[in-house]
Amino acid sequence: MILLIIHMKKITFLSFLLIQTSILSVKALQRPNVIVILTDDQGSVDLNSYGALDLQTPNMDKLVDSGIKFTQFYAAPVCSPTRASLLTGKRPGKTGVTEVVRSRQYQNEGLSSEEYTMAEMFKDSGYSTAIIGKWHLGSSMEKQPTNQGFDYSFGPLDGGFDNFSHSSYYANGANYHDLYLNGKEIYRDGEFFPDLMLEEAKRFLETNKSNPFFLYYALNVPHYPYQGTKEWLDFYNTNGVEYPRNLYAAFLSTMDDNIGGLLSKLETLGLRENTIIVFQSDNGFSNEQRAHGGGGSSGPYRGHKGSLFEGGIRVPAAISWPKVIKQKQTRSQMAVVADWMPTLAELCGISLNKDGLDGKSLTEILKDNQVKSSHDEYCWVYQKQIAVRKGNWKLLINPVIKDSNYRNTLLLESPYFLSNLEIDVSETTNLALEFPKKVDELKAIYNSLKN
Repeated sequence: MILLIIHMKKITFLSFLLIQTSILSVKALQRPNVIVILTDDQGSVDLNSYGALDLQTPNMDKLVDSGIKFTQFYAAPVCSPTRASLLTGKRPGKTGVTEVVRSRQYQNEGLSSEEYTMAEMFKDSGYSTAIIGKWHLGSSMEKQPTNQGFDYSFGPLDGGFDNFSHSSYYANGANYHDLYLNGKEIYRDGEFFPDLMLEEAKRFLETNKSNPFFLYYALNVPHYPYQGTKEWLDFYNTNGVEYPRNLYAAFLSTMDDNIGGLLSKLETLGLRENTIIVFQSDNGFSNEQRAHGGGGSSGPYRGHKGSLFEGGIRVPAAISWPKVIKQKQTRSQMAVVADWMPTLAELCGISLNKDGLDGKSLTEILKDNQVKSSHDEYCWVYQKQIAVRKGNWKLLINPVIKDSNYRNTLLLESPYFLSNLEIDVSETTNLALEFPKKVDELKAIYNSLKN
């Protein structure tokens, strides 16, 4: 049955065709490698290139500065829906993954094997494919990475876990071990998981240095539990960074070292120039109890992980391709995580059936910072919350933010919060009563776009 589904997906999408020249003049014989780096619960401004003054993030900054930085880039407010959207080019509602995928006892949850993934797109086009890191899109056999287009898979199948015992960090009932290699449980007790990730990534790069590859490098950092190295924790304590940001910062800088190791390996192998690297966080920072109530920062934006205010969904994001894209550029157009799939298809000369996709190729925006965003309208849904954006106007329906007791709490007596992000990016003033027709307009947009 699984083989039949995979066969039908290939027939439907016909992704093997390579064209000689793409929008950026990529020759088929010089197809770029692709790495997608997804960080976990990294705050909207938590690296120096996005404004942080109290963090050490030289490797992420080097990556961002080597290409194009986005200042209005959006994910879902929690991890699994972002991952589903990234890999399918669709809004989470269309993938069926609108909530955090729960632990393995919920076998029906996760990304359907009927969805055509970014990994399958690259695999069908002759690329070697691997996911190294956090999956969190289902643990049943048909939903695991090796049945979703990945030739190679290493990491946990579920969400947050301890980086030394490799056991789940938030299960219903007893924790369980969660480290897998190509679908088989393995044990590396006591070894720091980010180090294991880097080791696996280096091995994959060595093996595939002469062939085009797609690597999905899905870090589980700085997601709790905060387990940064002693050196970084000592550094932030010495420099007066207060709790809990000191714990978060130490883990974030530990992650930065990890990313630096990956970049260094690419350079050593002579692969960096012709490797496209996409970088982004999966949502805003967490203020959950197990994250010590916070530590991350949304900067000028209101909200955090789990919220549809900007701080929950506006994330740092960049794309780098030294051979083609000039360095130190910025784009302010609105873009979303679903855009990466059609963008990478076009950059790599892959024919992709875009029917049903919500993502739009960013290639024109990459060429010209004056090109209008392809997303004049977009919507997000999480639990009872809804966010609708049209131009600079944004409507929140049933907006929530976690209070000091980590419970979802309504901020308003009215269920509507309207803002104009051009004049109020912090979403501090509710304009719903002043512009009732705009509220109705955005509600109608949601009704036309939902699901």
